Amino acid sequence: MHIPDNYLSPQTCGVMAAAMVPVWAASINKIKKEMPKAKIVMMGVAAAFSFLAMMFNVPIPGGTTGHAVGGSLIAILLGPYAACLSVSVALLLQALIFGDGGILAFGANCFNMAFVLPFVGYAVYKLIAGSHQKDTREYIGAGIGGYLGINGAALCTAIEFGIQPMLFRDAAGSALYCPYGLNVSIPAMMIGHLTLFGLAEVIFTVAVLAFVRRAAPELSVSTAQIQTSPPLKILLGVLIAATPIGLFAAGTAWGEWGADEIAATGAGYTPKGMAHGFHYTALLPDYSFSGLPEWFGYILSAAVGAALLIILFKLIGYGAGNRSKTDQA
Repeated sequence: MHIPDNYLSPQTCGVMAAAMVPVWAASINKIKKEMPKAKIVMMGVAAAFSFLAMMFNVPIPGGTTGHAVGGSLIAILLGPYAACLSVSVALLLQALIFGDGGILAFGANCFNMAFVLPFVGYAVYKLIAGSHQKDTREYIGAGIGGYLGINGAALCTAIEFGIQPMLFRDAAGSALYCPYGLNVSIPAMMIGHLTLFGLAEVIFTVAVLAFVRRAAPELSVSTAQIQTSPPLKILLGVLIAATPIGLFAAGTAWGEWGADEIAATGAGYTPKGMAHGFHYTALLPDYSFSGLPEWFGYILSAAVGAALLIILFKLIGYGAGNRSKTDQA
């Protein structure tokens, strides 16, 4: 679901980024007003969970892959506005350091995975679970919310892909960017997400929520506890160590091929906008370290990404706490 650069036109990327600006502004304002400053560090832990979830690729027949996102889980634990910011920062880290998702397409990826997914998932969760916690009703709501949230995000992604050949063509009538229309993009995106990828989101959401409710209550905005407990640290460590499982998924996610692969996947040509568009070289492309075994590089990437997210939100929380003290003085 990570849209690479040059699949969407610069105009589309600009519109999607502009659409996210008020969402980010509202989320920041909400967090400033309602979340205790000391709890902001938990947004980093939540962002780390989302980052790690997206490294566990799941294959489906046909050679494509997908993954859970964890946006609904974060929304349930910390609220949808915190989820929006947590997932946005995780996506930014993935794009800048690991080359997973485009730089120009960052706004579109955030719209799908950091806005649509957590807000849809949370709304469904609240509708079903209400004020219930730690019981069957909550977990049913979390599962259905996660499933509908990720499928809502997938549908938006499919539409963004599918409108490109309708709107942006060269003089010969060939698509300049993504060459697949809605008749191709929607089934291609939705089949995987309505089945295995949606199921992966359900399992991740319900399993981690059940663990947190029982063993790590600090990962919730409703508690006063702010120190990361040993069980939560252990869970993060287990997920980091297990990330090479994602390498068993052969193939590339639909809509994430390189320009040279497009011609070989049914389009028959490489769109000019993709061949001559914006290209960014990430520091650790594809979660790999040069000279190290692939599986070990994947684990190191998981550890680096999770650590950076936690540290970043710790610094944000520290800065917010200091500003608060200054204002009170």
